Amino acid sequence: MKRIVLSMLVLTVLAFTACKQEPKKEAGLPDNSETGKNLAMTEVSFGVRGNCGMCKNTIESAAKAVNGVSKAVWDVNKKKIDVSFNGAQTDLMAIHNAIAASGYDTEKVLGSEEAYKNLPGCCQYDHQMQMNQSGESTSQDHSDHNH
Repeated sequence: MKRIVLSMLVLTVLAFTACKQEPKKEAGLPDNSETGKNLAMTEVSFGVRGNCGMCKNTIESAAKAVNGVSKAVWDVNKKKIDVSFNGAQTDLMAIHNAIAASGYDTEKVLGSEEAYKNLPGCCQYDHQMQMNQSGESTSQDHSDHNH
């Protein structure tokens, strides 16, 4: 009886230790850990026209819908979006195109006119709006004429 109990105990211990073993990384194989994934991450900022909180939701959602985008935060005052994405999965132009398809102009791509027309009234921005990435107010130069 002691032999059976001891055998069962040994088998149980072996089973638990076998389940706990982590696979060893072999030399020369790509690193699939979080550290390896972070190496391909790219962070960029660029201008996007818009007016309000609803614009913010639409712009950020459009950017995040692109496969590989992990973060998108649009600043309503600076008219700027900060984006983090995996360069192995997407590129910057795909993000510009996705935002433009939702109706918003970016620094590189004009927004879809059809999508723009379907935006709520508060989101229909001025197409000449400054995309002020620095957040500093820009003063107009009136040195060439009098007011």
